[in-house]
Amino acid sequence: MLNRLFKTVTLAAAVSLILIISGMAATLWSESLPAFRHFGFFRFIATADWNYAREIYGALRPLAGTVISTLIALAAAVPVSLGTAVFLTELCPYRLRAGIGMAIELLAAIPSIIYGMWGLFVFAPFLEIWFQPLVGASLGRLPLLGFFFQTRYAGGTNLFSAALVLAVMIMPFITSITRDAFLQVPAILKESSYGLGSTKWETIREVIMPYCKTTIAGGVIIAMGRALGETMAVAYVVGNRHGALDSIFSPYNTITSVMANEFNEAAGLQMSAIFALALVLFLANFLVLALAKHILRAKT
Repeated sequence: MLNRLFKTVTLAAAVSLILIISGMAATLWSESLPAFRHFGFFRFIATADWNYAREIYGALRPLAGTVISTLIALAAAVPVSLGTAVFLTELCPYRLRAGIGMAIELLAAIPSIIYGMWGLFVFAPFLEIWFQPLVGASLGRLPLLGFFFQTRYAGGTNLFSAALVLAVMIMPFITSITRDAFLQVPAILKESSYGLGSTKWETIREVIMPYCKTTIAGGVIIAMGRALGETMAVAYVVGNRHGALDSIFSPYNTITSVMANEFNEAAGLQMSAIFALALVLFLANFLVLALAKHILRAKT
C-alpha cells in the first residue's frame, strides 16, 4: 500500500512539472500568435527593426544582444571560476578554505537587482573612465575586428558592461560546482600522478581536469541558463537602445531587457511581440540545454 502511494505521489510530481512547462509554452505561443501571423515566425526572428510608430517589431537585435552578452560573460567567468576552484582545492591553506568557500556561495545568494545597481553606479563608471578608452585606443585600431572595440558612445552603460555583470553573477555557480567536483577526485589518482613525478600543475591538467570535465561542463551549462534569462541586472546596465550594434561598448538591448522595460506599457501588436520574444528565449534555452545534454552524453 505504501509503495503504491509513494509511486503515485512521485508520478504526480513528475507529471505536474511537465504540465507546468507545457502550460507555460502554450501560453507563450497563444499570446505570440498575433505577432507571428502579422510578421511570420522566421521573418520576426530575422527582422532587426523595433519601431513603435510603424509597428514593426523584430527579434534579431534583442536575440543577438542576449547571445553576445552571454558568450562574453562565459568567456570572462569560466577561466576565473576554474582558477578559483583550483586554488580552493589544491593551493589554498586549509584554514582559509571554509571562509573563502562560504563567501563565494554567498555571492550566489545576492539578488540580481543588487548586482544591477552595483553595475550602474560603480562598475559602469569605472569602465567608462578607465577601461573603455584604453581598449578603444589599442584594440580599436585592429584592421578587421577593431570596430567591435571602438568607443562611439559616451557612458558606461553598454553591452560589455552587462556582459561583465553577468560574468560576476555566474562565477559563484561555476566555482561551487567545480570545487565540489575537484573534491570528489579519488586521492589515489592524485597520489599516483605525484608518484610518477608529475608536478602539481601537471596533475591538475592531466588528472583532475579530465576526471571532472563532465561536471565542469554541467556547471557551465547551468551558468549559461542563468545568463540567458537574467533580467533586472542586465536592464540596469545594457543601455536599452534599439539600434545597430556598433561595438561591444555600444548601448544595446537583450530579450529580457526589452521585456522588463516595455511590458507594462505595451498593448496590441507590441504586447504580442514581447510574448513572441519570450517564446524565442524559451526555445533558445530549450535548444541550448538539449544540445548540452547531447554533448555531455557523448562525452560520458
